[in-house]
Amino acid sequence: MEEQHLGHDQFFEKLNELFIARKGSDHGAVYLTQKRFTYSNKSIPVSADEDFVDRHPSKPIPVIVRATNGKSKRSKSSKIKLSTVVQPHDLESFYVRYAEVCKAGMAALKPRDRSKKKAKAKKKRTAA
Repeated sequence: MEEQHLGHDQFFEKLNELFIARKGSDHGAVYLTQKRFTYSNKSIPVSADEDFVDRHPSKPIPVIVRATNGKSKRSKSSKIKLSTVVQPHDLESFYVRYAEVCKAGMAALKPRDRSKKKAKAKKKRTAA
């Protein structure tokens, strides 16, 4: 099954919707990943003297950026997976917009309740 990648504008719209869906929720997460894009085309010939992993490519490699709401405990249909491929010449402008969307989305997320952990730590300090 081949993965379909979204355009940048559509990716940002869906990512924003993903953050909004998490807003005020009592649980859940948004996972963001990025890595070098590798082509899964088996028909591309590879010469015997090429390294299996090219750590210093001759030309810049695109980056794939993914976002997901994680594993769904209820059903697979509620899991959301987003991805887009960013070409090297678009990286700077992409990351500016990506940072804006992530900052806005993370500010809207509900902070974790750490009061129990703090109370436990305070209890240990007073007992010692």
